[in-house]
Amino acid sequence: MAKAFKRTDRVSQQVKKSIALILQREIKDPRIGMVTVSDVEVSRDLAYAKVYVTFLFDDPTEIEGALEALKDASGYIRSLVGSQVKMRLTPELQFIYDSSLTEGMRLSNVVSGAISEDERKRKDKEQDS
Repeated sequence: MAKAFKRTDRVSQQVKKSIALILQREIKDPRIGMVTVSDVEVSRDLAYAKVYVTFLFDDPTEIEGALEALKDASGYIRSLVGSQVKMRLTPELQFIYDSSLTEGMRLSNVVSGAISEDERKRKDKEQDS
């Protein structure tokens, strides 16, 4: 019988929870602002972790600055994760901007616009008849 969850999945969830709390409570860099950890992918050997983050702002220059601030603080964040998550090796953190949320919102707006345009054309056609 196969395991329900792989070890890397369990570690990813623990690291995600830990980083989210650390970013919320410990990191005071104004360049970061409001940040959300959307996902964490841990390598099979648990040595590296890709941390996908989203920000409250949408300006590309602000996003770059916030990612740079997270990169600068990654050593400190890693040490805090190591003290919270009991592991032999604390993964090296790489912060990556997750654009899926903003892309999803953009696509949703496009679909909503197409639907409303379609309804408007249908009503115009009914009035002409």
